[in-house]
Amino acid sequence: MTIKDKCDTRIIHMEKIRAARNSSLDREELEALSHFFKIFGDPSRIKILMALAQQEMCVCDLAAFLEISESAVSHQLRYLRNCRLVRNRREGTVLYYSLVDEHVAEIIGKGLEYIRKK
Repeated sequence: MTIKDKCDTRIIHMEKIRAARNSSLDREELEALSHFFKIFGDPSRIKILMALAQQEMCVCDLAAFLEISESAVSHQLRYLRNCRLVRNRREGTVLYYSLVDEHVAEIIGKGLEYIRKK
């Protein structure tokens, strides 16, 4: 901690602590939210989600786009599906993936807005 990060006097503002505690999440929600944001911690997953925000794609297309193996893409898609961010549909022998809903694209968009303002 630097000098700038520290108060000159030690005063506890109980009303602010109470307000923070009242608006705090319970442990279960906090853990779920933390896990949710960890999903976005991998560049390949973000690229997959951004591609799927534009259109549904199959594993082969995503692998070619990302320039990684189909196995690696399948692994990431399985993770994203288990986290309920993507869904799939079968058309013959091809499995197409898409975002579950527009909220995923909105979250990525908000993140981009934030980092581009810096």
